[in-house]
Amino acid sequence: MIDKKFVKRLKQGDPKALKKLYDIYAPSLYGLALRYSKNEEEAQDILQEAFIKVFKYIHTYEEKGKIESWMKKIVINTAIANFHKQKKHRFQQEISEINETNIENFSLSEPEFTMDELLNAIQSLPVGYRTIFNLYAIEGYKHREIAKMLGIDISTSKSQYHRARKLLQKKLLELKNFKKTNG
Repeated sequence: MIDKKFVKRLKQGDPKALKKLYDIYAPSLYGLALRYSKNEEEAQDILQEAFIKVFKYIHTYEEKGKIESWMKKIVINTAIANFHKQKKHRFQQEISEINETNIENFSLSEPEFTMDELLNAIQSLPVGYRTIFNLYAIEGYKHREIAKMLGIDISTSKSQYHRARKLLQKKLLELKNFKKTNG
């Protein structure tokens, strides 16, 4: 669908090509933005800001990889920039209420949750945990890369990821128990 002629039209700023690019990729990129945001409104803001950057810098796209991968990176970087703006008081949240014994043997791979339930559970994580969880577990970045992106220590990335997993497991265990009782 995206060929060299289309990319050339994009780089020339053709409004129809830019609209088509948006129409093709906005839904999947919105899903990506939603994983990094606390609600749909914030995800829309991230997506809008990311597409402004895509349109502004489309001429820098080198056509080496897929244009979708290039745009995903822009969405992630936009979400990280948004995270930095919000980070001041929300990043180092304590999770003392996690009961390790209840979630010790709980597996995230249990197939009893819908995709929406999993995404909602991830989205309900505190912003710092959610960001690191998404970058590490979903996007595949290494803790070293995450630390550099977010301006934190590698150990902070690792501990935030560990806490995110524990909290996510707790939330999913609660959902599992709720579904059993009300099911």
